[in-house]
Amino acid sequence: MKVVYMGTPDFAVGALESIIKAGYEVSAVVTQPDRAKGRSKELQMCPVKECALKYNIPVFQPERIKRPEAVEELKKYPADIYVVAAFGQILSQEILDIPKFGCVNIHASLLPEYRGAAPIQRVILDGKEKTGVTIMQMDKGLDTGDILMQEEIEISSEETGGSLFDKLALLGAEMIVKALPLIEKGELTPVKQDDSKSSYAAMFSKEDGWIEWAGSAVTVERQVRGCSPWPSAYSSVGAKNLKIWKSCLSEVPAEDMKKAGDDLLPGTVIISGKDKMFVMCGDAPLEILEVQLEGKKRMPVKDFLLGYHIDTGTRLGR
Repeated sequence: MKVVYMGTPDFAVGALESIIKAGYEVSAVVTQPDRAKGRSKELQMCPVKECALKYNIPVFQPERIKRPEAVEELKKYPADIYVVAAFGQILSQEILDIPKFGCVNIHASLLPEYRGAAPIQRVILDGKEKTGVTIMQMDKGLDTGDILMQEEIEISSEETGGSLFDKLALLGAEMIVKALPLIEKGELTPVKQDDSKSSYAAMFSKEDGWIEWAGSAVTVERQVRGCSPWPSAYSSVGAKNLKIWKSCLSEVPAEDMKKAGDDLLPGTVIISGKDKMFVMCGDAPLEILEVQLEGKKRMPVKDFLLGYHIDTGTRLGR
């Protein structure tokens, strides 16, 4: 079975390599155009393109895959199936109809929950206990196609967006090579999604990392984990941004709470001893374990407090 593979970020690399190593002929890799990054504005290849070139696979980088000229170019690459993973563009019905076995998508959620661009971060923010990967037969909707295969994993209490990303990428890579021979033999039964149980995981932006301390301590702690490593959860102290890399739900010693006083406003810092820092949220304090002050390195709070003077009563945020 010949494959055209469509993907762009790190998440899609493992599945591509898995397909190649399983012996499938990948006639082309379709990915996003090179983009200018950093201060130098030099064009950089995406991870999937780098992987394709390593295996000497032709690469097609259309600005808009739906354009007639892009569709005609796509038709030049022989394929029985298109495999898609975090490609970043919507496929038209014309494209979906090109390969014999249609197009299948590797989606990092238990569909119909968390359709959309950011399912990995959103499940952590929402406090879900499990997630997984769905292999889906694509249709013209956004992650609405029939489910072909689904496997779930548990989300640990310390899971970050980065650690969950890695686990789901590996699971997707394992599942796609299980699914392809079954698709070819017609041994997978498509299951329609229950739209009444669907939810949408909107794309993340830098602003999603801004901490609103008026939220509950549980909510902020999830945000810290879900936004790591990108866009990172952050606040500000004085005129500088302060990234919060790690936090935990723990109680402030009674003596320190007494010193801090009653009716603490959200964002108020409570210092305990010389090496512990808590920040008041809407309902309870949250212990801050690891931070990064603008222009400085990421460090444990005890090291931060040694080099940066901060008093109980200081308020974080705007």
